[in-house]
Amino acid sequence: MMEMVRVVLVGCGGMSYRWMEVSKEHPQLELVGFVDMNEEAARARAADYGARDVAIDTDLQRVLDATRPDAVFDCTVPGAHAQITVTALQEGYHVLGEKPLADSMENARRSVAAAQAAGKIYAIIQNRRYDPNIRRLARTLRSGAIGPLTALNSDFYIGAHFGGFRDHMRHVLLLDMAIHTFDAARLLLEADPVAVYCREWNPAGSWYDHDASAVAVFEMSSGVVYTYRGSWCSEGLNTTWEADWRVIGQQGSITWDGAEGFRGETAAAAGDFRSEMDVLPIEPAAASDRVGGHEGIIHEFVTCVQNGGTPETVCTDNIKSLAMVFGAIESAESGRRVEIEG
Repeated sequence: MMEMVRVVLVGCGGMSYRWMEVSKEHPQLELVGFVDMNEEAARARAADYGARDVAIDTDLQRVLDATRPDAVFDCTVPGAHAQITVTALQEGYHVLGEKPLADSMENARRSVAAAQAAGKIYAIIQNRRYDPNIRRLARTLRSGAIGPLTALNSDFYIGAHFGGFRDHMRHVLLLDMAIHTFDAARLLLEADPVAVYCREWNPAGSWYDHDASAVAVFEMSSGVVYTYRGSWCSEGLNTTWEADWRVIGQQGSITWDGAEGFRGETAAAAGDFRSEMDVLPIEPAAASDRVGGHEGIIHEFVTCVQNGGTPETVCTDNIKSLAMVFGAIESAESGRRVEIEG
């Protein structure tokens, strides 16, 4: 029987509830400490978990000293990620953190360096990677069904009336949401960003203080051009949270609505003007697919802590998705094409 993985949960706000639920049901994971700037929030999350003999405090170091866990779950706000992560890694603990990896590329690189120096796992909850439908699409593309890929397009349009801090955020769409879509593009293309040109704006009638719409054109390492169009203030005909996608290959195309809606065609024969097309079936679900959202990532993280191995969303890979976000922001602010370094 595998040993339990003992974990301290840092950041006990609303985002942490999902982590707590998954932890509660995992047979080989035990939350042994709860940390939050607001001690009552930590006590409330511990009560949700049903824990009695656990450490509860506003100070991470005190809880680490008291519990000596195997790992830390970082559910704090982005501005605190680097401090929490580096502290935990330097103390010798593995870390699984909420996205984004950090609030700047400088802090992201510092966190990655700390993981490498400590020889510990630092992975990110990039939960939409573990959606069963994107896995089906990715395997279909890997099969070569539409030939070598030439273009990837995504559209994300949701009229999100959040209220609260998001209404006042700068770069609210790119910082708060686009990393999910950018990371999905990297998964589908099996490629990394090289450069980007991005244009942000705030449409008339927007309920946000700052730019809430964006268009970005990424040059990827595979030679494919990936285009992103999105808005947080688009009323009507909203896309799914996973966006609408079109993948173009030399022998065909596939569209995906971000849920279970797929359409695919492959060229069967050349015609006088348009080629004759065959319907392309999308690969079915497979037992080997990494799926399950939060459950899938947390399960993989626990297994890697127990047995060794590297989670798919390890920081050395995920930093490339974060680089797309900050590259797009730099381009939008400067009005020029920006080369991207991970």
